[in-house]
Amino acid sequence: MGIKNSIWGRFFSSKSEKKRDKQVKIQNTHEHKAAPAVTEPPPPAPEIELKLPQEHALHTLCDMRMQRAGGSFHPRLRLEGREDLSHEELEKELGRLQRTITFAANTRLKEIRRREKEAAEKAEKAAAAAKEGEQIEEPEIPAVEMDALPVIHMAADKLAAWMIVFPPVGEGKELNHQMVDEALEKSGIAYGMNIEVLENLPEHSERYFTLFNIAVGKPAVHGKDGHIIEHFDRVVERKFKVDEHDRVDYASLKFFQSVDKGSVICEAILPTEGEAGRSVLDQEIPARNGKSVSLVKGRNTELSEDGTKLLAAQSGHVEYAGRGFQVIAVLEINDNVNYSTGNIDYMGDVHIRGNVCSGFTVKAAGNVEIDGVVEAGCVDAGGDLIVAKGIVGNSQAIVRAGNKIYAKYLENSIVHAKESLKADCIVNSDVYSDGEIEVCNGRGIIVGGRIRAARKVSAKIVGSKSESQTSIFLGGEPCVEYERENLAKVIEENEKELEKLLKRPDSPSTIERIRQMYTELEEDRAKLLAMDEEMEKKEEEVQHQGGCRLCCEIAYPGLMLTIGGVMLRLKHETSKCNARLVDVDIQFL
Repeated sequence: MGIKNSIWGRFFSSKSEKKRDKQVKIQNTHEHKAAPAVTEPPPPAPEIELKLPQEHALHTLCDMRMQRAGGSFHPRLRLEGREDLSHEELEKELGRLQRTITFAANTRLKEIRRREKEAAEKAEKAAAAAKEGEQIEEPEIPAVEMDALPVIHMAADKLAAWMIVFPPVGEGKELNHQMVDEALEKSGIAYGMNIEVLENLPEHSERYFTLFNIAVGKPAVHGKDGHIIEHFDRVVERKFKVDEHDRVDYASLKFFQSVDKGSVICEAILPTEGEAGRSVLDQEIPARNGKSVSLVKGRNTELSEDGTKLLAAQSGHVEYAGRGFQVIAVLEINDNVNYSTGNIDYMGDVHIRGNVCSGFTVKAAGNVEIDGVVEAGCVDAGGDLIVAKGIVGNSQAIVRAGNKIYAKYLENSIVHAKESLKADCIVNSDVYSDGEIEVCNGRGIIVGGRIRAARKVSAKIVGSKSESQTSIFLGGEPCVEYERENLAKVIEENEKELEKLLKRPDSPSTIERIRQMYTELEEDRAKLLAMDEEMEKKEEEVQHQGGCRLCCEIAYPGLMLTIGGVMLRLKHETSKCNARLVDVDIQFL
């Protein structure tokens, strides 16, 4: 047993080391007594420190060091210098570090055990020989000697490297600069080395079992892709401003994003070039250059000289269509549409700052915005229509929109909205909508007239206490049906005219007219067939969405409600009604 203890005493300590460690221990004790009490720093973040199980070979090596050299040794394995890694990347790198240290520690421990075994066998043989008288003097116990061993771990992306040093065994050599240099040369590390750490490492008080960051590479910086900054919205949202009296300010609804000639519509930010990086092996890490973007020229737009800005080639209204922005000329009427302006027929957008007076017509292929009222005139908008102060038709106003209509009120007018209509009040008007009709702000009244909507009519009040007749029709496609009815009349009239022409004697003019009539009839019949198919498709969509409904807070007697061909005359005042067709009956739920 004495022989074995003597062997263990030589594994991890030399005389010079024992003396130095004793002096360091005494010095640390004096410093600890003299130092004022300080708050311990917070523990290192667990995501950058490797924790090994107690039975790990590295802990075994630490225990051997403590037993034979004194002091306290605990592994400190932190991946310092890689704050750029994500949590997932750190987890992977810690796994790689654990494999590196496990392999090195197991190899080191196995070699110690092998040499220990050989030394013990030699000692036992010497002891046996001495016992038999072959050797009189005390046998010399062979020492296990192993120099300090630096182990290098390199990051997966080769942008960092760390070193951990195993202590010497027995009279083995302490860590020196030559060992460090040889380890660096063997691993190939030649860039971004932490010279201060490497120079001080052999004399560092915690040089053993601590992971030191010895090199940091230069990561590649990829170029940023170019991008486009848009100074105008692609879609203009129409937001209603409602005052404390639940009234909508229709004048606040704006169709137009006005732009002056030469103004910037959007601009391209150029891409940046990438900057190559360098690994700790002094290898270049290529970088990707940013991708460029291009500006798409639309109608009435142009590029700046350097090609980075899209400019308005003329003043007008900016809108997004297809793949880019375009400028639409807006016809500005700064006064009323009357004898001073005449009728308006424009292939763009129109903004009228006054009224549309009785007897005059406004027709536009785009949107129409009217700041005043529409009297007994006609307005036909290919897009949306806003009438800020309402429509007073005197039973002669005809207003149409290819999309949506917003109006303060409708009175004694004929109104067609291809998509939907929103107003504060509808009085004695014929209204057609292939979508929904909403009269829920302000007074929110629908009284008199005929209201036709494909999907839904919603209001605060429908009808009046005087039981004035108010007709509401739900289902189908009112605008399309109206157009179909007119087209059917045109076809019928043309067929009659063609029949008369066929009875006339042949002449060049008659033959030419007959040929034209056949062409027109063929086109009109094709349109009629397309309308029928569209109406059938939309009817299926409405049924899929739960059918047609009338929603109102109060419905007065005199209401004639028709849903899908089923008619009901309301005889009693009804509150909070939600009328819909159930089987073959209209029910107020």
